[in-house]
Amino acid sequence: MSSKRYKKLPKNTREITSESIEKLLPIIKKNCTTKFDEGIDLSFQINNKQKKNEINLRTVINMPGGTGKKVKVAVVCEEPKQKDAMNAGADTVGGDELIEKIKGGYLDFEKLICTPSMMVKLSKLGKVLGPKGLMPNPKLGTVTDNVEKSVKDSKSGQVEIRNDKDGNIGVSIGKKSFSDENLIKNFNAIIETLEKEKMNTTIKGDLIKSLFITSSMGVSYKLKLNKNI
Repeated sequence: MSSKRYKKLPKNTREITSESIEKLLPIIKKNCTTKFDEGIDLSFQINNKQKKNEINLRTVINMPGGTGKKVKVAVVCEEPKQKDAMNAGADTVGGDELIEKIKGGYLDFEKLICTPSMMVKLSKLGKVLGPKGLMPNPKLGTVTDNVEKSVKDSKSGQVEIRNDKDGNIGVSIGKKSFSDENLIKNFNAIIETLEKEKMNTTIKGDLIKSLFITSSMGVSYKLKLNKNI
């Protein structure tokens, strides 16, 4: 049964003509009638079913407007780099002992960074870390010798985007409390990243088939892009 709050929200928004993000943000925020700071979320469907192969996108984006989230970061590295990781704001830092701790079930972190030389040992925990999306990956900048930069990026507003088997991508561009300017900055950063990713694929035609925007407890609206991707 729908709540009184939800019943007051607009209906059949998917039938409304798509609009630009600049026009939709004030409407989306107006629909944020809960007591908490709702997230502003995007839902993409990409053209991942190709004749020769299936397209799988996975990359990270540094959000210029921030994310409004605190991310717990763990770092596995050699002792000389551990101080750099701690100074950069890592929540948990260690070497072999941290690997053993993770092996024993410790997973109190949302992002794991590892140096290349320690990755040989950490890779043995693939069955533990892989299914949870926590295995470090060079493409995502989480296998690196520059642990200081990787920690700072993770803490300052970095998000990962990847599509599922049906070509769907869900990503937040911030919170209701964010200024429209910062939400638009984050949106543009995502679009620019997807443009670059498309250039590295064999996709024929548009990468994005459809795009919707909504708040955590609101309704979704079709979003119009200023250019074809």
